[in-house]
Amino acid sequence: MEVSALLKEFTSAVERRDGKSFAALFTEDGVYHDVFYGAFKGREKIAEMIDDWFYRTARDFRWEMFRPVSDGTTLYAYYTFSYVSVLPEAKGKRVGFDGVSIMRLENGKIAEYREVANSSIGLLDIGFAPERVAKILGKEARHIKERPEWQRHAG
Repeated sequence: MEVSALLKEFTSAVERRDGKSFAALFTEDGVYHDVFYGAFKGREKIAEMIDDWFYRTARDFRWEMFRPVSDGTTLYAYYTFSYVSVLPEAKGKRVGFDGVSIMRLENGKIAEYREVANSSIGLLDIGFAPERVAKILGKEARHIKERPEWQRHAG
């Protein structure tokens, strides 16, 4: 699948709450590393993430990808992402953040998805207490520093 078409189907499936179509973009054993919920491996779990996890505390998703760059095995794209939070603290506000999607591709399918997200914007928009934001960002920092690319920088 051509990169622009892949990204359009990727974001559209989330907006439609169509976990099955979303998961079909991944290899059988593909992994989606979500900045908030962790790793989901395999199409069944990835579909569950969209249909259940994403929509537990949010509705009316909007996701756009911009300026994709790919060498055929890795795909990067800048994104903006927002939703209406149904968490009590948010009081029905639209919240969002931006980031960069990083996808490892195999035979036109996504083998692994991860992202570098500026999630602090959305967390503050929701209205979380500073202590809760610090806890979430601390968890995110630990996950990032566990990656092999950080090995030389750990100290």
